[in-house]
Amino acid sequence: MMTDRSGAPVVVGVDGSPSALDAVRVAAREAALRHRPLRVVHAFLWPLLGTPLGPVAAALPDEELRTEAGKLIDEAVDEARKVDADLAVTGGLVDGPPVAVLLRESRSAALLVLGHRGLGGFAELLVGSAAVQLSARADCPVLVVRGEPRADGPVVVGVDGSALSGEAIGFAFAEAARRGTDLVAVHTWLYPAPPVGRRESYGDILPLVYDPQELRAEEERVLAEAVAGWAERYPEVTVRQKLVAAAPARALVEESTDAQLTVVGAHGRGSLSGLLLGSVSHAVLHHARSPLAIVRHHKGRDAG
Repeated sequence: MMTDRSGAPVVVGVDGSPSALDAVRVAAREAALRHRPLRVVHAFLWPLLGTPLGPVAAALPDEELRTEAGKLIDEAVDEARKVDADLAVTGGLVDGPPVAVLLRESRSAALLVLGHRGLGGFAELLVGSAAVQLSARADCPVLVVRGEPRADGPVVVGVDGSALSGEAIGFAFAEAARRGTDLVAVHTWLYPAPPVGRRESYGDILPLVYDPQELRAEEERVLAEAVAGWAERYPEVTVRQKLVAAAPARALVEESTDAQLTVVGAHGRGSLSGLLLGSVSHAVLHHARSPLAIVRHHKGRDAG
């Protein structure tokens, strides 16, 4: 696995949809912010060109379809240069389905940027599923452009206290430092559920079994320990630790409203966690109100 990515580009996937052009503009800003080149990629699969299914489409020469695909890339490259005229931008037309093409691209990318939905009909289903699959399997962080991109607001990161969330936290610190903004570290907790078979409500059993103050103190400790090492590494970043008594996905979606970037880890907790998004990251992917970075754990990679 590639761990030294000095000089690696920011890669953005395009399909001709308005969402993809939004992603290009965000990707151009991210590349400029990182002082990296931008690579615009279109996976050449003719249904994504918006061409109607049927005999007419099947009869179109391959060269004509490639020409149309090339126009999508040219449009995206022009859009990127409007963001930053000095940005080094290249385009690539690559044969294959979107997931396979962009997974290959992710092996040598610093960041993969996607729109959250594609063209209507069949293409929308294909591209929508591609965003989910790539977020779970890409070999670099994935930035899904959701909500209205903004230049102000903090970076928000979800903290769950697991060792695997450390890379997402490190990525979030690096992004806050890069943007010169605050970091909001969000950790959620809920009172333990009543034992199976018990009819009592939370209010009936909690005072007898649990000490709410002790529970909260323990969760505060988990949050503080999760960010402590990274805070030392990035002393210029102001960290706001936020403990919320709520379901994780709901809390992160709410916090994303005022964020310029929200960051979550991709890991799940089952035997297939390397192939699937966790339930929280999956929910936030579909409902976040800001661009969302999904970071997989990769052993040996520097999160910064």
